[in-house]
Amino acid sequence: MLDRPRGGERAVLVNVTLAPPAPACDPEEFAELAASAGVDCVATMAARRDRPDPKLFVGSGKAEELKTLIAEHDAEVVLFDRALSPAQERNLERAVNCRVLDRTGLILDIFAQRARSFEGQLQVEMAQLRHLSTRLVRGWTHLERQRGGIGLRGPGETQLETDRRLIGVRIKQLQERLEKVRRQRQQGGRARRRAMLSTTALVGYTNAGKSTLFNALTDSEIYAADQLFATLDTTLRRMNVPGEHPVLLSDTVGFIRDLPPDLVAAFQATLEETREATLLLHVIDAQAEDIDDKRDEVLAVLDRIGAGEQPVLEVYNKIDLDPTQAPRVDYGEEGEPVAVWVSARTGAGLDLLRAAVAARLDEAKSVHSVELAPTDGRLRARLYKMGAVIAEAITEAGGWRLDVNLGAGRWGQLLAEHPHLAAQVEGFLDEPAETG
Repeated sequence: MLDRPRGGERAVLVNVTLAPPAPACDPEEFAELAASAGVDCVATMAARRDRPDPKLFVGSGKAEELKTLIAEHDAEVVLFDRALSPAQERNLERAVNCRVLDRTGLILDIFAQRARSFEGQLQVEMAQLRHLSTRLVRGWTHLERQRGGIGLRGPGETQLETDRRLIGVRIKQLQERLEKVRRQRQQGGRARRRAMLSTTALVGYTNAGKSTLFNALTDSEIYAADQLFATLDTTLRRMNVPGEHPVLLSDTVGFIRDLPPDLVAAFQATLEETREATLLLHVIDAQAEDIDDKRDEVLAVLDRIGAGEQPVLEVYNKIDLDPTQAPRVDYGEEGEPVAVWVSARTGAGLDLLRAAVAARLDEAKSVHSVELAPTDGRLRARLYKMGAVIAEAITEAGGWRLDVNLGAGRWGQLLAEHPHLAAQVEGFLDEPAETG
């Protein structure tokens, strides 16, 4: 077995262009990924192929060229901007006598470095183990306990089988811990639903400025940097918008081309915030050259995690980098805000964004009247705190008749908690109110 060298700071980047329908390479983005992982790029190599070589991906000629490049620059690791099969990865390591890491492995390494919360660390470890389980090779033949011969026959297992079994046990443990965390998250979600708070979630391609925008909208100070996957852990903060007091805003992990499936699976619990949000704010780098491709990639990931049908408001960020662009709101055919152009760094257009969020949250709202008894003072105060009351009158019984403006989801929560109000909510059901 290849004795892998320690370290891995000096790297050679390999970009392989394949014939369509394979997705195109983005050498600049891959270089940013490598920099985010903390490696020192000492050389790059480009290759073109109609299809990957089954054994070495780049073919034997390019493998020899790569080996020479590694020797010239004293490189410790080779990074491929493609997903390699376990066999291709092992064959390349033997051919070039250097550690080889594909795009998936590189992204997993970045996630391992950046995860800070307990949940995030569990999710990344599980994704790494699932990835590793497909790349185990028989590396310790002297420890193999399944041999033939006199006195050596009988039950046993190879070291490879032992490793697979131990990885399986660890993955099961992680799944149980993550399930516990998920239940705790759901309890927090129930508390928010009881408070009938609207939720919005920031989504977008990595390095589009989500965390900077999050800080600007919520007066927070979460870590934000001009690098890929600067933050991984979901953060929730309150954001004030006109007519909604307050709205919860969550900052989620950024998406990227060819996001490893194991990572998407591992982060399902975290991404529940996205699936359950009332409105998604799709943050887009307005200065990106491949803006359409990145937008499509984000929408594809949203579909994969079950959030493809959620209402979306596009937020074009970084307009301060182009003097010809100014804050503005784009409207759809029915007059609803569909896109807002802002600068999270300078604050330009953030008032427009808050107003657009309020308008989109108002779309699903309807006004109904409810009559509260004198003992319902706590519920009355709660509705006022939400900014949902638009008119009030005192009843003869000493209670209140309120005109309340809420979205359908909030109405459902309110009536589930206070069933006696259902008959009073005029027009909430398709049938006459007295049948509700």
